[in-house]
Amino acid sequence: MRLKRIFIGLVSLLFTNIALSQEGLPIYTDYLTDNYYLIHPSMAGAANCSKVRLTSRQQWFGHEDAPRLTTLSINGRIGDTPSGIGGIFYTDKNGYHSQTGAYVTYAHHLMFSRSEVDLNMLSFGLSAGFIQYKLDETSFLFDGPDPIIDGIVQNATNFNVDFGFSYHYLDYYVHGAVKNMLNNDGINKEPNVTSNLRRYLITVGGVFGKQGSTWSYEPSAMLQYRDATQEASVDVNAKVYKRMDFGTIWGGLSYRNSFDGAEYISSNTINSQRLQQITPILGVNYKNFMFAYTYTHQTNSVVYTNGGFHQITLGFNFKCRRERFDCKCPAVNY
Repeated sequence: MRLKRIFIGLVSLLFTNIALSQEGLPIYTDYLTDNYYLIHPSMAGAANCSKVRLTSRQQWFGHEDAPRLTTLSINGRIGDTPSGIGGIFYTDKNGYHSQTGAYVTYAHHLMFSRSEVDLNMLSFGLSAGFIQYKLDETSFLFDGPDPIIDGIVQNATNFNVDFGFSYHYLDYYVHGAVKNMLNNDGINKEPNVTSNLRRYLITVGGVFGKQGSTWSYEPSAMLQYRDATQEASVDVNAKVYKRMDFGTIWGGLSYRNSFDGAEYISSNTINSQRLQQITPILGVNYKNFMFAYTYTHQTNSVVYTNGGFHQITLGFNFKCRRERFDCKCPAVNY
């Protein structure tokens, strides 16, 4: 059982995401479930409604100590001002590793259009918060003193900040963010790996549809780059929306591909593979409520199990104002 837990942790680090277990809030595809604020602080208060989003992600059902992530976020506009605030709380457990984090966000939105009909908005956001890391070594197997293993629960708490911008012009948008801007002392006796958790994100996309049609289509892409290890990956996404009397039905597909690989031996031959994931998404907005389900499937040759990663998102919109802009821009108008 202990060897199994260790193996799960190792595979998680190698194949589940470009982000390591100790890099703050992991970046999966939950931002596509009407939750851009989760990764882009500049989106706090950008929409016409204040939003609450609760997500729960479980990897490899039926396997003990498999990675599990829960996030709770809330954001909204400060009255009728051009400023927004938000907050994020999350817990992330991966075998012997776990982390708990909390962030608060301030964002400011600058309108450049002459009226609210045409969307032309530049936004800036800053998040600050604490992350507590834990490594449970109490069940590790070792014979006496070890310079690496202490046999206790290791704890560390770090402060960090995220900064980002967003630009919306009619039906198009671009987001950028620098996550974990500050260096820290490192954790779990790995300062060279964990002192620099800086990550860069760029997201671009647009929403298209015929005038007066209830259908709209949103292609987008997100590039992320980790500074310390020089790892990079790209998400290529496509979503479709159908406006209904009660709200909106939507779905999509996301493909993640890493530019970096890992080597493995098969039949005495050294092979390599890169992280590749396909994630279908289904969601519905019913009045002020939102529900979404995502399933992530790894297409790599070497995986821990053929079972995928399941995630459910529940949302609630409140303090909604009228749709201000004449554009197909669900992240802002809805």
